[in-house]
Amino acid sequence: MLSLSYLWQDAALRFADLTSPKRGYQRISDIAYGVGPRHKLDLYKSESPRENTPLVVFFYGGGWDSGKKADYRFIAQALTMLGCDVAIPDYRLYPDVHFPQFVEDGAKAVAFLASGKADGVRRPVFLAGHSAGAQIAFLLTLDRRYLAKAGSSVETVVEGAIGLAGPYDFLPLEEERYKRVFPLETRAASQPIAFVDGPTPPIFLATGNADRTVDPANSERLARKLRSFGNEDVTHVTYPKIGHADLIGTLLPLLQRKAPLLADLGDFIEAYSQPPTPSREPVREAVPTM
Repeated sequence: MLSLSYLWQDAALRFADLTSPKRGYQRISDIAYGVGPRHKLDLYKSESPRENTPLVVFFYGGGWDSGKKADYRFIAQALTMLGCDVAIPDYRLYPDVHFPQFVEDGAKAVAFLASGKADGVRRPVFLAGHSAGAQIAFLLTLDRRYLAKAGSSVETVVEGAIGLAGPYDFLPLEEERYKRVFPLETRAASQPIAFVDGPTPPIFLATGNADRTVDPANSERLARKLRSFGNEDVTHVTYPKIGHADLIGTLLPLLQRKAPLLADLGDFIEAYSQPPTPSREPVREAVPTM
């Protein structure tokens, strides 16, 4: 039997899709970045790209056991209107996999995209995520082993990281379900905050003070630790009267007045987008898309 929370989430995502404009982008669906059925991504190319078009790789949430890329078109639509290209990967979920396998999937997707195999352009990326997806995005940013294993690197690939209502410092676990998602032998390595030990890419952290799903103190503690290691390019925003799901909901045209998240993201991306380099030249061996 479906839980009420699942039904609410499903209804909210349907509402988001129905009320999000279907313009401003060209979508290339189901690009394979690996061999499994969950190793596919959708790429949204902005129809009004800004100069040196940034690529935002967005990881959706869902408690590490639910979610699919097609439900988050509204995120891509909002960001493509800012002049960004957007990629939304699927990744394997519990119970088919446990931590850290879904993070390893994220690393493969990011390395694939940054290499230009999706659209023929090599370029750095902004990593972004909401809730569980923010945990994935920030492990990829702060624990350099993931991208290195995928044949890439944080230093050359990540222009910045965007975390929306993310769990970055969430031990000890209380719910039995999450104890199964994060086995004891790897659990300590699941905390992004544990890997702050020096310089990082620019960081944007946003949460709402009415979030009852992920404690906003996760973002506060991460921002504080990042700054304690000399990282000055850290933006930490808390929006009043905004809950967990409300946060990404404010990217919808009907709800943008509730919080200036979209404008704040645009400012962050513009501030830290790098000038063109030879790495952005077309890639002749780009994989054809479907």
